Amino acid sequence: MIRPLLVAAVLSGTILWWVRGHYVVITVDGSSMEPAYRPGDRLLVRRTSADKLRRGDVVVVTASPSTSPPFGAVGDRRWVVKRIAGLPGEVVPPEVARRVPQLTVPAGQLILLGDNAANSVDSRTAGGYAIDRLLGVVLRQLGR
Repeated sequence: MIRPLLVAAVLSGTILWWVRGHYVVITVDGSSMEPAYRPGDRLLVRRTSADKLRRGDVVVVTASPSTSPPFGAVGDRRWVVKRIAGLPGEVVPPEVARRVPQLTVPAGQLILLGDNAANSVDSRTAGGYAIDRLLGVVLRQLGR
């Protein structure tokens, strides 16, 4: 009797551990991605590596220390939700050319833009974002 319960508990714990290592849910707290995502929207994010990113993906990255207010939080970290406009080696988009003076996006950098340009701290104002600040890719909106 105890053995099946123990197996079920270990299996449940293993599944939970795996899910927490691969997925996270964040809550949007800002308007930089409107109309796609609004304050209060909950987003399912898959932790991923940089080699799986594509232009147009919506990603979550660690906010720069100067970013205020935060657009979301997981634990004690501050996160921002932005759309990839440029990957390493790609041509720098014209709207960020004055902040990223190279012709191509430097290795280890991402060009990230908010959909709501008038209310977004992104590569137009902050330049490139280091790839090592990546949490993951937004898979879908879960609601509010």
